[in-house]
Amino acid sequence: MASPAAVASASTSAAALSELIRDISTTCTADLRPEYHRLVRKVSLLSHLLDEIEEFLSRSEAGGGEGSSAPRVDSTEGFDELLTALQAAKRFLSLGLAGRTCQDTVPDKITVQFKYLMWQLEKALANLPYNYFSISEEIQEQVELVRAQMKREMKGECPDMKLLSELHPLITSHSSGDLQSETSNLPELHPLITSHSTGDLQSETSNLSDKHELQEIVLPVLEIHDVPESDAERIMQDLINRLEMIRMPNSITTEEKSTTNVKIEGAKKTQEKVKQGDDVTIPEDFRCPISLELMRDPVIVSTGQTYERAFIQRWIDNGNRTCPKTQQKLQNTTLTPNYVLRSLIMQWCEEHGIDPPTRSKSDGSSLEVGGDRTAIEAIVRGLCSTSPDDRKSAAAEIRSLAKRSTDNRILLAEAGAIPALVSLLSSKDKKTQEHAVTSLLNLSIYDHNKDLIILAGAIVPIVQVLHTGSMEARENAAAAIFSLSLVDENKITIGSTPGAIEALVELLQKGSTRGRKDAATALFNLCIYQANKIRAVRAGILSPLIQMLQDSSNNGTIDEALTILSVLVSHQECKSAIAKANTIPVLIDLLRSGQPRNKENAAAILLALCKKDNENLTCIGRLGALIPLTELTKTGTDRAKRKATSLLEHLSKLKVM
Repeated sequence: MASPAAVASASTSAAALSELIRDISTTCTADLRPEYHRLVRKVSLLSHLLDEIEEFLSRSEAGGGEGSSAPRVDSTEGFDELLTALQAAKRFLSLGLAGRTCQDTVPDKITVQFKYLMWQLEKALANLPYNYFSISEEIQEQVELVRAQMKREMKGECPDMKLLSELHPLITSHSSGDLQSETSNLPELHPLITSHSTGDLQSETSNLSDKHELQEIVLPVLEIHDVPESDAERIMQDLINRLEMIRMPNSITTEEKSTTNVKIEGAKKTQEKVKQGDDVTIPEDFRCPISLELMRDPVIVSTGQTYERAFIQRWIDNGNRTCPKTQQKLQNTTLTPNYVLRSLIMQWCEEHGIDPPTRSKSDGSSLEVGGDRTAIEAIVRGLCSTSPDDRKSAAAEIRSLAKRSTDNRILLAEAGAIPALVSLLSSKDKKTQEHAVTSLLNLSIYDHNKDLIILAGAIVPIVQVLHTGSMEARENAAAAIFSLSLVDENKITIGSTPGAIEALVELLQKGSTRGRKDAATALFNLCIYQANKIRAVRAGILSPLIQMLQDSSNNGTIDEALTILSVLVSHQECKSAIAKANTIPVLIDLLRSGQPRNKENAAAILLALCKKDNENLTCIGRLGALIPLTELTKTGTDRAKRKATSLLEHLSKLKVM
């Protein structure tokens, strides 16, 4: 039987965790550094996890079902660890909001605190017994995604995580009132220490021997744990004693120490040189053809060439309508973000120890930072005017400004345009609503603004626009959802928003040509996340997809439908639904008469449907797939040949059976 006291204790802890997550999720961070936004976003995604834990404990209190056993000791310990981490996260935000952490003068302090919180939260989440609490696969996948994001946040230039792992048990001891017993037992070091050789430890900790350097890392961490100054001094001294014991084992002579220090100094100089880029050649593909500098916001023009956004935008603003590199005429002035190249640039910078390129005050864009700040602030104030016409005019102007350049997007966000635009999404005037949602779409092109838009609570009203707005507003709402979903965590947030996927499916079925295309793009991106696949199928996505496959007049829609199906078919429940929706005959028709790319994708989907499913395999054999598959092995693309050959092998084995 369950222990009532144990269940009650666990329930109290879970309720405290839920309350902390709600407090952090509703914290306004619009004027703070990006680290605060990223923390709020990650913590808010844990609410579903706590919902399932509380539901499990509620069943335990009722004394029935799978929750009838008492909570395990390690489960409540996991709660304590997560509770400590979330309390520190809440204080971190409180300090930022109170202005006690000067953002311009001590960015390193904020970085230390943020990286430590990522480490502490990831560690706490790793130690929760998910199976014991019967956490669903969907929520476990969601938590794994959040943990992966936290691990990525810990990379790059950051405080010594090994040092922080030594500091953490000292803080825990302080919070439990057991600081003295911790400081009196120095030989019992953290397991991380004993796993390293003496030489490695000496090099890792030698740079921290100076107390001032140590304080720059330790004191910010103690601050977010609200450790009093008197205890902070004791923890500092304890940590120094630990490091001294590690650095000076009896087996190392004075001469060896001197040699090691020389090597360390040499290594430091080499690292500094790498960071300055003295010995690093920037790959040609990473340079903007106009500025010849490392690109920070690469975009693609209609000729397929990639440029730094600010410089190509200035080129276009000056009236040029040719590609600077190829001199070909630009078919349009659309600038498409090159996310793949940007990711490669960030990865290359990380591998070479170079700070990623950041926005400068003057980078060639048509609007310099500060130049029109006053004018932009005046336009943003117009969004809150009592006059409906003034609000509509301001939204239209912001829509235009946000389309032009990165600097405009930054200045508009800094002036507070995003919350005001979100409020206008509920406007009864359809044109105002259209301008507002399109402005948010244009602002979201700048990645940092994606965080601000989510934090401003834009998803629900954007979904409402998808349902009830004008057709152009619905098109741009779908495009905005696609843009926001490029951030992995947002795929979860958007997918779990009631009505979001249903509204996109409706637009896919009944929208304009452009609306269907925008909806298809958004749905494809959302369905990369496993849980959204079954949501899309339950929302009725298969019906419009099959209609698109049968539209022989538009090869583009066929391609889009096949792309979405290829993502959905990897989910077992979706796979069954696709087969039951009578999709197989349509796919076989495409094998016979489709374009080469469509034949390739159709073969890939058929193969996925038939793997470990003799019923589907029998069906494609009965429908005459043998001849087009054989033809595809001879005339198809390389990928199509592989898929067709594999399908034929499966069919051959089925006949033998």
